[in-house]
Amino acid sequence: MPVLGGRVDGVVPARASPRARRARVDGTRGRAGIGAHRSKRPPIRARVVGRSSEHAIDELYLGGQAIRRGMSIELEIGASRVRLETGRVGAQANGAVMASEGDTVIYATACASRELTGDGSFVPLTVNYSERFSAAGRTAGGFRKRDGAVSERETLKARLVDRPIRPMIPKGWGYDTQVLQWLMSFDGERSTDALAITAASAALAVSDIPLKKPVVGVRVGLMPGSDEPIVNPSQEQMKESRLDLVLAGTDEAVLMIEGFCDFLTTDEMLRAIAKGHEAVSKACKEIDAWAQTVAPPKMNEKLIVPPEGVDEAVEALVGAELAEAIVIPIKQVRGATIGAARERAVEALKDQYEASAVINACGKVESRALRDTIRTKGRRQDGRTTRMVRPIACEAGLLPRTHGSALFTRGETQAIGVATLGGNQDAQRVDDIEKTEDKRFMLHYFFPPSSVGETGRIGGASRREVGHGNLAERALTPIIPSQEEFPFVCRMESTITESNGSSSMATVCAGTLALLDAGVPLKRKVAGIAMGLILGSEASGGGEKLEPIVLTDILGSEDALGDMDFKVAGDADGITAFQMDIKVEGITIDVMKTALEEAQKGLVHILGEMDKCNPPPACSASQYAPRMASVPVPERFIGKVIGKGGETIKGIIEKTGAAVDVNKEKEMVFITGGAGADVDEAARMVAALTVEAEVGKIYRNCQVKKIVEFGCFVEFLPGMEGLVHISELDVSRVPNVSDVTAEGALLDVKVIEINNRGQTRLSRKEVLLEENPDIAVAAAAPRRNDGGGEDDRGRRGARGGKPKRDSGGF
Repeated sequence: MPVLGGRVDGVVPARASPRARRARVDGTRGRAGIGAHRSKRPPIRARVVGRSSEHAIDELYLGGQAIRRGMSIELEIGASRVRLETGRVGAQANGAVMASEGDTVIYATACASRELTGDGSFVPLTVNYSERFSAAGRTAGGFRKRDGAVSERETLKARLVDRPIRPMIPKGWGYDTQVLQWLMSFDGERSTDALAITAASAALAVSDIPLKKPVVGVRVGLMPGSDEPIVNPSQEQMKESRLDLVLAGTDEAVLMIEGFCDFLTTDEMLRAIAKGHEAVSKACKEIDAWAQTVAPPKMNEKLIVPPEGVDEAVEALVGAELAEAIVIPIKQVRGATIGAARERAVEALKDQYEASAVINACGKVESRALRDTIRTKGRRQDGRTTRMVRPIACEAGLLPRTHGSALFTRGETQAIGVATLGGNQDAQRVDDIEKTEDKRFMLHYFFPPSSVGETGRIGGASRREVGHGNLAERALTPIIPSQEEFPFVCRMESTITESNGSSSMATVCAGTLALLDAGVPLKRKVAGIAMGLILGSEASGGGEKLEPIVLTDILGSEDALGDMDFKVAGDADGITAFQMDIKVEGITIDVMKTALEEAQKGLVHILGEMDKCNPPPACSASQYAPRMASVPVPERFIGKVIGKGGETIKGIIEKTGAAVDVNKEKEMVFITGGAGADVDEAARMVAALTVEAEVGKIYRNCQVKKIVEFGCFVEFLPGMEGLVHISELDVSRVPNVSDVTAEGALLDVKVIEINNRGQTRLSRKEVLLEENPDIAVAAAAPRRNDGGGEDDRGRRGARGGKPKRDSGGF
């Protein structure tokens, strides 16, 4: 049975050999390995099914056992309970875990290649996350029914898992490592992001792949009107939450945060981070204790160690040259100078060391020089102080035929933002395991290799493009007006034309300006900035305890050689999005507080520079943008607007050229039209369909739709017909309906009755009597009834007359 607090079931002593552990897990009780068949114990025999005994197991069988006993642990993480089990499923992987939270189950594996593939300078880690629609008892929408094609949602979750796991694999690990995850069961109670991080870390922790410390992920929410953050809230709670924070860390520090919020303050953010890490720390300690009892020894002996003397040789040869090159302010010049120094070192030392070892040593020299320059001189590569933002230039209306566009340049980072407006039919249909929705606002980010002066692959969105685009989209979403205020669907595109630090945050700035240029009435303006961190100097191996230095608006090299990349979007009053990646074993809350405070100062400066945009955003709809109108339509009229077989709505579209979209949930009809479409007429036609008939009201120029023996049916309101009985066609007797009117003719009619079935009786006679008083007086005179004629109501008498006509149900 699963237990709490680090105690585990099915535990093999930690000192036992890996083979003994595997044997115990397999249920072979130590009888694994060669020569096991020579045991004097009686052979293990399986229960034979049926009459045949050919499948009975005897002492010569040395393969694995089908019945396995798993080893598990249960964790209390905030409002949820997480169960981790290993040993029962996936025994051939280096590590495999079934992670459960309620009825949600993720199967995670960790495997490493048998051959060395890297040089130890970069961890060759790949994380893949896959959701099966069958986990929620569903089949994928659309024509493709087989799961397999990676969705953007799955890519985003894989990135969330990768980022905190990567820094926990020691430097020097050069074997291809793959973490695979499948969502096998889903109960809809909580999102799976945090559980996926914990499952991946647990799979590595119970494997022989080196891992510094276990990592745990949590989601943190903050309900309106409350100051107390909630750890691992339910999906229902998250619908109301002002914060959506995913946090991952170790028992000592935070490794990664990513989240989106509705202009939270710095203090609210820090409280949420502290609350989340408190839960993470406790769970990490329990997983670590569990892993010590169930995991085989780590393959630390396979870590690549730099050759002795290579660091000293590189320092003596090109140390001074690299230290000078690293502070060259222009990126292209700096890169060329560093590249030349590296090539010279590789060539000079090729008889002593591998090229990869020399290049790695050069990287250490560059990092040390960058850190020491900042600490000793207080200046960075481009001459800025630690708190200075690079020069900014903005230009709106860049592209003549787009709905809205802007060019944003910050130092050597540049983005072109383009906003395109459309109708509801242009919304993006999102069909995933958690929800199906239509996105009204979407942002697509493009990072061509030319933006960094390189060549490379062009095609579908890369993981980086998906992740950066999602961050910028979520940063801008809180300022997009509601559908009632602005019924357009909006698509943003960001094309990065230059990149040297935080192109995703440049996308937020360019996006704000482009949306304003398209005439979108934003709730407020936001900007984005990236913060960096220098934790120590590497002059003595990086071990000394020095005051952390936070860097504002980091360059690409400060990101690569520094210790943190902390992106923050928002304004002076609050934060809308944030993403932090740490390249060390975590940072403290105090360091994060400093970074957030400096980030908001930077945001205030950037927004001030955006206000100087020249030319400024048009803040009005482009002549090339579609026009849109919205008409409230109560639910009872929806069917009337659509019409039988959609004939009414198709008729409106055909007549006006506008696109008409009915939203039953909002009880609204949205009408969109480009050049040549008559949006106003379409709106008038829809509005007319929602008018209710009034008894006693006269309706003019109503078209006769159908002639029948007992009267005619007249459309007196758009899509609404009523019966004019033959007796109500004129003040005098009408022998035949065709004597008075014909199909297509126009009549003035008055509503005289609406019965309980919604059927309407109309009268032309009442209109004539009301408009001609003389006729009304004559009609009021008493008439003699001879029994075979008509009575004063124009109907046949009972004697000697024809049968009374069918009244058509009225």
